[in-house]
Amino acid sequence: MAKKDSIENIFLDGRSVISRSPQVEHERKAAIFDLLEDNSFALENGPAGPYNLHLSIEENRLAFDVRGTNDKPLKGFVLALSPFRSLIREYLMVCESYYQAIKTSSPSQIEAIDMGRRGLHNDGSTLLRERLEGKVKLDGNTARRLFTLVCVLHIRG
Repeated sequence: MAKKDSIENIFLDGRSVISRSPQVEHERKAAIFDLLEDNSFALENGPAGPYNLHLSIEENRLAFDVRGTNDKPLKGFVLALSPFRSLIREYLMVCESYYQAIKTSSPSQIEAIDMGRRGLHNDGSTLLRERLEGKVKLDGNTARRLFTLVCVLHIRG
């Protein structure tokens, strides 16, 4: 049985991404799996969930299309991506460094890069929660997983 204030299904606009590396595809799958296993997401001043969430990038904005589990539209809104751009770019660069470090670096170097990666991830999830204020109530773990998916959508082939 689905939890009332939660995302039951999530859909990413495939048109937003041309190709994904195996690492990015793994991150996408893990974020979706973890998100669907445990999340807290509720529309403010809107119908109760559970919800189907469709995420896409439209005209350089992040589009949220929140629907009922019957796929009936409930609420849609967009967030400007400009506040996220430098953070996403930096996060993706550190992720790439991390993936390379796993192959050749010492455990202490890998740990240092991973700490930086986690810090940027936390910053991204905090920014996402701030930008969604007044629209959606969500917990920190849900925001982290959604930020991962925003990054995946942001990657252009």
